[in-house]
Amino acid sequence: MRLKSIFPLLLTLLAAMNLSPAMAQESEAAEPAVQFDPNDPENHLVLDLSTGGRVTIVLYPHIAPNHVERIKTLTRQGFYDGIVFHRVIEGFMAQTGDPTGTGQGGSELPDLEAEFTRHVHVRGTVSMARTATDENSGNSQFFIVFQPRFTLDNNYSLFGRVKSGMQYVDAIQRGEPPKTPDRIVQASIAADNKPAPAIEVVDRSLPGDDELSIID
Repeated sequence: MRLKSIFPLLLTLLAAMNLSPAMAQESEAAEPAVQFDPNDPENHLVLDLSTGGRVTIVLYPHIAPNHVERIKTLTRQGFYDGIVFHRVIEGFMAQTGDPTGTGQGGSELPDLEAEFTRHVHVRGTVSMARTATDENSGNSQFFIVFQPRFTLDNNYSLFGRVKSGMQYVDAIQRGEPPKTPDRIVQASIAADNKPAPAIEVVDRSLPGDDELSIID
């Protein structure tokens, strides 16, 4: 008798655990995750720097789609061409993307909402700069990390990492601002196949200085 009384209850519980047809359709209609191919040239930001070489950055649309789209949009508009690195801190990062060169400027596009993730800020990581008081104030300025800085994780919108040419980032003049700031001569998306511009490298070495051996 006791088993007979429990059996209908078990059937009811099992039925409740199944998705209704409407819920199943909603699940199937959910937007798929962004597909990410690190070898796709559409996901490669190319920076030709005044330090003498080309830096290739793999963009991460799967974790920061809106920030990647902003970088692509401004790059294709020529926004970053000629912009200096206005804040460069030894052992930390090199920041650029401000047309005024003061750290206070940006593009005419609206600010972006943060896309924080738990991806770590290691050497070569690229993230969007923002104000200290507003996490949704990213616009056009970004920075490249020289060394791991895990305090930035889940606090700044990380959107890429240097794939090649990190030695040209290492060579950027330090300072806040630097006395003779380096600049982005040309920014492009690899899929657009823009040729590298002619770059005249400024020799800042002093007589007797030893050359640094920089390993990428």
